Amino acid sequence: MTGPAAAELTERLAAAGFLCLGGFEPEPSSLVPPLPGGGAARSLLLIGSTGPSIWRSLSKSPETLDGYADPLDRYTRRVLTEIAATEGFGVVFPFDGPPYHPFQQWAKKCGGFSQSPMGVLAHRDLGPWAGFRAAFLSENPLVTGEGTGAPGPCESCGGKPCINACPANALSEAAGYDVPRCRAHLKADRNADCWSGCLARRACPYGAEHQQGPANARFHMESFIGH
Repeated sequence: MTGPAAAELTERLAAAGFLCLGGFEPEPSSLVPPLPGGGAARSLLLIGSTGPSIWRSLSKSPETLDGYADPLDRYTRRVLTEIAATEGFGVVFPFDGPPYHPFQQWAKKCGGFSQSPMGVLAHRDLGPWAGFRAAFLSENPLVTGEGTGAPGPCESCGGKPCINACPANALSEAAGYDVPRCRAHLKADRNADCWSGCLARRACPYGAEHQQGPANARFHMESFIGH
């Protein structure tokens, strides 16, 4: 997506802590839902965030300050629904479901992402710090020539430093990410270094400038373990 409309959308997203991670032209196998009016989407724009970008807005938002559950999801829904409506897009979210939309599949179609041993996808520029927040759906062909499905960084990453950096030994190339083991480690010591940011993610050589700060990391860890 290029031109003045793209620049305006980029500015609106950035002001609220979001960014466009790419896009593609959906096919039936992409499992992209229809537009609100029932027509088929001709473009999908993947909307995401990184640690520093969204925390500046989220930490001061009504959703964080009101003390109720799920502030990130509520903030995301409010802000991106408004932007989508203004731009004439349909919008879907990864936290709506079940059934849930295949956001990881969509990200790989956008290109630049690969499956990491940490469970999350890693991006060639943003590393493991890109969060998927929504998908904008358009009836117009906005992404012609994009969505090449180019590989992400993990396939060519030598040594996989993320695996050895995990103090809970919750990662392996063969078995992937052991979520219960990770949770147990966090619950056992709420002062562990992981609470200031996942050590495995911080060891990734890609996208270090996009990693979460300590307060942002603790916010996500609290959500992850459920209290």
